[in-house]
Amino acid sequence: MPDTLVLPRGRRLNAAAFKAEFAERFWNIREHDFWKLERQQTFTEPGDASWEAFRAGDWNTALHLMEARRAEYEDDARRMREVGLTSYRVRVIETPLAPYLQWELHLLRLMGTISDRIRVIDVSLVRTHESHGALPELVCLGPDLTFEVRYNENGAVDGAIRHTGTDLTSTCRRLIQTLYEAGEDVVTYVDREVAPLPPPAAF
Repeated sequence: MPDTLVLPRGRRLNAAAFKAEFAERFWNIREHDFWKLERQQTFTEPGDASWEAFRAGDWNTALHLMEARRAEYEDDARRMREVGLTSYRVRVIETPLAPYLQWELHLLRLMGTISDRIRVIDVSLVRTHESHGALPELVCLGPDLTFEVRYNENGAVDGAIRHTGTDLTSTCRRLIQTLYEAGEDVVTYVDREVAPLPPPAAF
């Protein structure tokens, strides 16, 4: 495993093309499962009702709307079991937590109890891989497809760079797996470190 991840040039996809191909490929993974790395500390989620409530400063409503998505994740979990797919995610944490990350960690906790295997990892454990800058947001789908997810200046998804090939995908997946093995389950982390915090600041 190289200390620094350097990705080659890939094919740039706009947001619509990325989301369409992602949805198609995700449900057709037949080996190596799904692996995701989240490194950036702040995103925006326009159109997400819970995020919109959080952004407006209504924390209780944000949590209530988040819980209302439980059935959605239960449906995802059933479908993943039917096709033999497991979803793994690593969430890099910097403290003190950004307001967005405080919100997202509650959502990840919900997902982690139902549909996904999610671990959090302190940013100090990824520094050795970042001599050329912060790690990108990565998703590996199956044996030969990796997306480097891109975001606009507001932190919203702006498409992705599409990379193909078993060698590159294997390298990216091994990196995420290594970080996953060093991480802590999102449920125990949130219950201990995040749930006791006061509501995050609106913005």
